[in-house]
Amino acid sequence: MIHDGIEKRDQKNSQLRRNIDKLIYDGHSFLKQNLLDLDVHDYHYIINEAIEELGLDHNIVIQLLEDYIIQILKAKVTFLTLINDLKNEELKNLPLDYTELRDLAHKNLGVARNLRIVDAQKILTELLKKDDLDYLLLCVKALEVSAVKLNPLCAYETLNLIEVKNSI
Repeated sequence: MIHDGIEKRDQKNSQLRRNIDKLIYDGHSFLKQNLLDLDVHDYHYIINEAIEELGLDHNIVIQLLEDYIIQILKAKVTFLTLINDLKNEELKNLPLDYTELRDLAHKNLGVARNLRIVDAQKILTELLKKDDLDYLLLCVKALEVSAVKLNPLCAYETLNLIEVKNSI
């Protein structure tokens, strides 16, 4: 009986690992095709810049990066909900209020700036400035990809916890 539970968990974990690998693999071409103007597809985070500029210990910056990844992956759901709500309002010809979306982007932009995560800064700035809802959806996907690229293991664990939490 216990063996069946472990086997199911291993299958689930394997599927989540495949999803992370696919997200990273597809992420590069997605960014290149959809956000070429932002030039974020070839970006690689350099932790030493954050360590030097912030004057923090390497382990502290690693922890802050992991906190950022968790924050972004959780915020993704909120971003998508807000954009979906705006699309529904647009269909009803109602005035669109981007305030909540912009507030969430601004909050995350501050963290990205502090940690010197350049691609996330560019993407979050787009979320602050643009009104094209389809483009904003692309930006949210790009933000997710950029977070996963920072630390795939942390992203995997976070997505796994989010999945478990949502299934309860």
